Amino acid sequence: MRHDANWHDEPTDYNQHGKLPRERVVEDHGAGLSGSLNITSSTADPALLDLPWQIRLEDWPSRYLAALPRGISRHVVRFARLGGAVIAVKETGEHVARHEYHMLRKLRRLDVPCVEPVAVIAARSTPSGEELDCALVTRHLKYSLPYRALFSQKLRRDTLTRLIDAQALLLVRLHLVGFYWGDVSLSNTLFRRDAEAFAAYLVDAETGELYPELSNGQREYDLEIARVNIAGELMDLMEAGLIEDTVDPLATSEQIMDSYRGLWAELTRKDEFDTGERWRVDERIRRLNELGFDVDEIGLRTTSDGRHLEIQPKVVDAGHHQRRLMRLTGLDVEERQARRLLNDIDAFRAARHPDMDEELAAALWVQDVFTPITRSIPKELHGKLEPAQIVHEVLEHRWYISERRGSNVPMKETVASYVQDILRHRRDEAAIMLNPPTGVLEAVDQPESRER
Repeated sequence: MRHDANWHDEPTDYNQHGKLPRERVVEDHGAGLSGSLNITSSTADPALLDLPWQIRLEDWPSRYLAALPRGISRHVVRFARLGGAVIAVKETGEHVARHEYHMLRKLRRLDVPCVEPVAVIAARSTPSGEELDCALVTRHLKYSLPYRALFSQKLRRDTLTRLIDAQALLLVRLHLVGFYWGDVSLSNTLFRRDAEAFAAYLVDAETGELYPELSNGQREYDLEIARVNIAGELMDLMEAGLIEDTVDPLATSEQIMDSYRGLWAELTRKDEFDTGERWRVDERIRRLNELGFDVDEIGLRTTSDGRHLEIQPKVVDAGHHQRRLMRLTGLDVEERQARRLLNDIDAFRAARHPDMDEELAAALWVQDVFTPITRSIPKELHGKLEPAQIVHEVLEHRWYISERRGSNVPMKETVASYVQDILRHRRDEAAIMLNPPTGVLEAVDQPESRER
């Protein structure tokens, strides 16, 4: 049967009147598909037409699916292959799908950690003419995991604390740009390893809204939603015996309140100091940089007595160390990974090339340290962890075994030890396989290395 696809190229931005420019429509006739589709896409990838949109998502044949772990969702969600990439497909109402698609587009432009929207597939129907729900397509975030895939037997208390701290940081970043989430939970978040911690990414934005600025009431309501949802998720885990018996779900869920409020206060508070203590301006900026945030401008005001200054920095975004590492090396990594690698670059420069320009020393570090480590990893282990995380763990492993031996261990020996003793026992986080007969996640817990 003939298939007509109305393909709408998603505009890259809004015009000066705040309205979307007229979409360009391309007619495409695909064999093997029935009915007509309305596709709004940011990528205009013709491979989208090869997927079986005329079939209910829960009934898609296995040949289209990718074996990746799925989090808990109120909707039907499947991972599928699109060319050489993997996408997540969610069935939902058309209004909800389009709202979430555009919201994710806006968040991406604001450089907020979230999944990348690919397309909205509307006007779906079966060959018999039965209407099907709209589909929202997002790109799979490589090396990311839903929180339930981070364990299989017992979720350790310290791992749980790191997840909640990552969730709090994500919520702070969203609130700084004026995004009200409305459904904050671990289930609506993906986590990637970031040195010794985790980086959190928003997955579900269907209840979210962007405002010029959030009120304290909006922020506190989002925070209360987070506390309640996390408490419920931890209770479910405890009932299933998946967290340590010493963990109190209610008390643990309160941690996001403390973590969020402490970080928010650090980023937004006003400081007052004597006019002779002007060094405290630089101190405040350095403290914010250490937290991973950049400062756009500083507001200084002299008090009425003329003896004190008030300072309030305007924080623009997280990613201070990421941006510095990108500028020096071109490596695009998570924030804590970047900080760890920058420390090694600084040590490398001080030990070998103290008089060399910073950019040249960083280029030599990539050539002499980063690249040799990544090239030393056996090909069959490349999917275990992303390269920056591997380099971080190798550097930590070198420190550990050197301390144990009482002398510096050569890097070649360090890498061999790390590969044999640690990396081979880690699970693939680039593509965690599903159990073929059942489609259930084979959640094999990875052993924690001694450095952790």
